Amino acid sequence: MASPEPPSYVFDSFALLAQINDEPGADQVESLLELARKKQVVLWLSIVNLAEVLYVIERKHGLDKTAETLATIDELPLQTVDVQRARAFSAAHIKAQHAISFADAFAVALAKEKNARVVTGDPEFEKVAKEIAVEWLPRKASSPQVKD
Repeated sequence: MASPEPPSYVFDSFALLAQINDEPGADQVESLLELARKKQVVLWLSIVNLAEVLYVIERKHGLDKTAETLATIDELPLQTVDVQRARAFSAAHIKAQHAISFADAFAVALAKEKNARVVTGDPEFEKVAKEIAVEWLPRKASSPQVKD
């Protein structure tokens, strides 16, 4: 008898930024990363959400820090997925139906595709919480982490 698939989670940029910046929720993110290292969970990341993390880091800290951050992320036990036609169509449909950011729509689409929970503290995900499961991280007292 085949063993059941481990639980799956999709990291939104909020989760990675919390871990990178040691913000509220970093401990929860690190716990999930440790479980992934032990193959007890599967962690997914859309390349769009990775790009979101990288532009936030570059705006705040410059290109050298961004390259360093990318190297660190590449060492994490994350399954990074590219944008493919079907995934783009799914994200576009989600964005058309909900007032969420384009990058968040990719996280939602990936969560639906992988039957996974989105790990985030971004309040925008309250708008789609009836469609997907959300693993909520605490929010900082100040403004949201990601701003266009």
